[in-house]
Amino acid sequence: MTTGEIAPAIASPELPASLRGTLPGRYYTDPTIFAAEQALVFETGWFCAVLAADIPMPGAFETVQIGRESVIVARGRDGAVNAYLNVCRHRGARLCTEDRGMVRRSFQCPYHAWTYGLDGKLVAAPNLGDMPDVDKVEFGLHRVHVREWLGYVWLCLAEEPPSFEETVVGDVAARLGAPDAIVGYQVADLKLGRRIEYDVKANWKQIVENFMECYHCATIHPELTEVLPEFANGLAAQYFVGHGAEFGEDVAGFTVDGSAGLERIPGVAEEQDRRYYAITVRPQVFINLVPDHVVFHRMFPLTADRTLVRCDWLYLPEVVDSGTDIDRSVELFHRVNLQDFDACERCQVSMDSRSYARGGVLVPSEHHIAEFHDWV
Repeated sequence: MTTGEIAPAIASPELPASLRGTLPGRYYTDPTIFAAEQALVFETGWFCAVLAADIPMPGAFETVQIGRESVIVARGRDGAVNAYLNVCRHRGARLCTEDRGMVRRSFQCPYHAWTYGLDGKLVAAPNLGDMPDVDKVEFGLHRVHVREWLGYVWLCLAEEPPSFEETVVGDVAARLGAPDAIVGYQVADLKLGRRIEYDVKANWKQIVENFMECYHCATIHPELTEVLPEFANGLAAQYFVGHGAEFGEDVAGFTVDGSAGLERIPGVAEEQDRRYYAITVRPQVFINLVPDHVVFHRMFPLTADRTLVRCDWLYLPEVVDSGTDIDRSVELFHRVNLQDFDACERCQVSMDSRSYARGGVLVPSEHHIAEFHDWV
């Protein structure tokens, strides 16, 4: 073997019936595969982009990276949310470079001053009056499909988006066992109590796979397994349809020390009380439901080996407005996040190893992850 050659992968034995194979290591590191995922996953399906309350008034906007595209999400003068590609129709300049902000009436390209209304229509440009054949609507910004659900703005870049009900709502219904099982948590009416962003040096699929299973819980989540003792047995709540992990007998609330939490969300049913439900909405959302708050993760894949995770803790408005102490409930899942992301990064550094060229294995409590691999 000459210098610079890569050693062949170590041969994988035929798997026993109790094990299933994973994706090969290159699926977590190869820029070509990541580019294909951007085009065929993130740019074709529904992507949870913005907390609607973060753009509360006309002119408020955020820019979001979805796959290869930068998208402006803005509140229009009529109160509706609009989204369009962050590209000037004149010469392709990036229209908005800020992550978020506020404009009075329009967005103006800093290159040649083409100006667009909050609805994306072209409203002005130098010497536009001398070009009466230019249709202002036709040369407006390219629009992106928008849906609001659970208090968040979901976007789809595809020309013909897939059914929101069959994909996004369908993922929630498939996990909880009924499409209306999440209604009682009143997620859209909750208020942001805390937000923490995590810059994770791992492929987005590592993070999804980690969230879906609990085989690791007894090893790395001591606080979580104290609150949810059944997780110490290695079966995640997502392993079962409609199952919520029950709080321990001596646990008063979903807090870092098991102490009492906050007032129960009024719509939460008796059978949902003292239980934790976890939902994966493909490709980039995790929803965690407990009786007194909701933890909502959004992933933003940046490169093949780097993912931004934005995590929101949502509470009843009166809890946030009154300044009630939420530190103990935030701290529990913050620790879980740190523990999980450290594990993901520990895996990521081995994905290029010849030992993992043909992938790893899934034990029976992880077999449901194979469905996610098939979907990818």
